[in-house]
Amino acid sequence: MNRRRFLSLSAAFACAPALAHADTWSGRALGADVSITLHGPRDLTQRALADVPNMLTNIENTFSLFKPMSHLSRLNMMGRLRAPTGLMYRLLSRADEAHRLTDGLFDPTVQPVWQALALGHDVEIARRALGWHRVRYSKRMVELQSGQALTLNGIAQGFATDVMSLLLKRHGAETALVNIGEQVALGGPFTLGLADPDHGHLGTRQLRNMAIATSSPGALQLGDQGHILGPRNEIPLWSTISIEAPSATMADALSTAAVFMNRDALRRLKVRAKLHRITMVDADGNVQTL
Repeated sequence: MNRRRFLSLSAAFACAPALAHADTWSGRALGADVSITLHGPRDLTQRALADVPNMLTNIENTFSLFKPMSHLSRLNMMGRLRAPTGLMYRLLSRADEAHRLTDGLFDPTVQPVWQALALGHDVEIARRALGWHRVRYSKRMVELQSGQALTLNGIAQGFATDVMSLLLKRHGAETALVNIGEQVALGGPFTLGLADPDHGHLGTRQLRNMAIATSSPGALQLGDQGHILGPRNEIPLWSTISIEAPSATMADALSTAAVFMNRDALRRLKVRAKLHRITMVDADGNVQTL
């Protein structure tokens, strides 16, 4: 199960006289339908689109829980991964940063609990395996402890969004909105809707040279609870949290953990992580902003 269902990207390249031309690529990645449209000179759009499938394939082959031979699946099955790729090492480093910034609330080791709830297994036994501090990773090796497994679903979509935006910049894109579950704006402003699974559309946000990520525990049910799990069995305090930050990777991870934080903790997080804005939606649909 995956709360992200559609990936879309549109970009405008420099050289205004040729902006009428558009090229589109469609496919699937990260468990979602993909549609990418680039506007600009034909040689630029076609070169950029030619790089997209390989980039998405590399990300899926590294982080997917749905591909049995992905690097993450192999790590979870064997308990160790020798010589992790640069993508894996960078993302684990960002996950570690998010874990520290949220005082442990962002914890990729919740995967055994997720599986236990989904399959009807013993949740208390699964909880004994939790603890990001027990994971060992370096450029030589990633090692899990007995019973552990990782999920990177709360950060990998943001990471993929950042990677895609860098690819577009390298090809000369000046204006782009990248959406791989989370969103990055190159240039702008872009007007984006703010929505909650229970309360629907609640307003808009203007995004310019910034990333935004949104987490809603109720967007997907896991048994009788939402799909975002607290490592210490925390209960979500918010129906939706939206975070705007320079990095989609961190916005994704921090919004995942922020659903468990009260206002004071969110204020501290905003300062510590140098976030642009935090938007909270409570159970009654009230919108608050920090």
